[in-house]
Amino acid sequence: MEQYQVIVIGGGPAGVAAAISAARLGQKTLLIEAGNALGGAINHMLVMPFMDYFTPIGPEQPGKPRVMLARGIFGEIVRRLAALTRELEGDGARFNTEPLYFFNDEYLKILLARMTREAGVDVLYHAKFLDCDAADGRIHSIRVSAGTELLTLTADQYIDCTGNADVAYTAGFPTRLGREGDHLCQPMTLCFRIGDVDLETFNQNRGLMQKLYREAKARGEITNPREDVLVFDTTSPSVLHFNTTRIVKRNPVDPFDLSKAEEEAREQVFEMFRFLHKYVPGCEKSVLLSTATHIGIRESRMIEGEYTLTADDLLACRKFDDGIAACNYDIDIHNPEGSGTTHYYFKPYTYYTIPYRCLVPKGSANLLVAGRCISSTHEAQASYRVIPYVATLGEAAGVAAAVANKNGTTVKDAPVDEIQSTLRAEGAFIEKELDVEIPEENA
Repeated sequence: MEQYQVIVIGGGPAGVAAAISAARLGQKTLLIEAGNALGGAINHMLVMPFMDYFTPIGPEQPGKPRVMLARGIFGEIVRRLAALTRELEGDGARFNTEPLYFFNDEYLKILLARMTREAGVDVLYHAKFLDCDAADGRIHSIRVSAGTELLTLTADQYIDCTGNADVAYTAGFPTRLGREGDHLCQPMTLCFRIGDVDLETFNQNRGLMQKLYREAKARGEITNPREDVLVFDTTSPSVLHFNTTRIVKRNPVDPFDLSKAEEEAREQVFEMFRFLHKYVPGCEKSVLLSTATHIGIRESRMIEGEYTLTADDLLACRKFDDGIAACNYDIDIHNPEGSGTTHYYFKPYTYYTIPYRCLVPKGSANLLVAGRCISSTHEAQASYRVIPYVATLGEAAGVAAAVANKNGTTVKDAPVDEIQSTLRAEGAFIEKELDVEIPEENA
């Protein structure tokens, strides 16, 4: 079996960015993905859209230009995805300019495969991580199942982008589950899409839909504990995307709880579609097109890293000396126990950074973690867990793995200044506020 310099486990936005960044820095890189395409939760869980990934920087004033906080590889993905949409559908296509929120996930599958090939990444599809050989903080090999094959794979550095910190957990590094105290996680959601919607009529009645939903709940027609209906546009003018089912008090890393969650969520989809079809103007002739192949998981395990990001760090918009990514998405907590969703919105012109130490499991020599399972509290995770920012964390992990290999150090001791300078050179945004230089085209 080939020896790799970097192996990335998990082909979601974090894993793709990690693999591309490592490969572009000359590392022989393998990306392992359980499904048949790259994109992770975007494909398996129908996660969409991209949430806000920009902010004006500096003193508040009219006309201040926006600065993309999630850029680098994610920014490249957005630009190329918009261009691909225009190529395939023409300049009149819906949602084909930046900043890009709504996107066609089939186009994204094509784009991510192209980008990994261009970078020289080896991609292994249909490969599920099983376990690893680890001792004294170092992973020596991992085992994956690929069809009927059981493969043992080795690398100098490993990056866990599984979302659930599966590699870190299996290797014996400390992890935590959900929020402190009761270990409940944010609710799971099975996303679904409906077609043949009269979108003009529906949009005129969005407020009415919420009122009708509350009334249906009061009559007992809706068992879903969610307080309202969460719905998004799509790239099709007759298709709507619903992120509105809610499964609470289930453990997303317990296979029996997860199985029950899938069935409960599908029943919620049924009752929700029945409600839409029966009561909501514009949905009278709609059809149920699809449900995600895997229930969406907002939160599960997180590592205990060399630093734990907290809500206080976020509220203070703290800028860390070892910051490797910047974020200002709101602290968006769906109640782990039932109804209600709380938000803390950052003031305009502010953001926080995420320290490199959050990607390093305590005592790790050659494992990094990227994505929603880095080291943080329940509240802090509710902000950075969205697609644009987990991609920036993945890019930072890929760079750090390359830097560690170049310098012959452990991931903990990899020179942070070199990681940061490399990220800057690749177009990532990690600067402190006073160091920001507004791009000339936006000045």
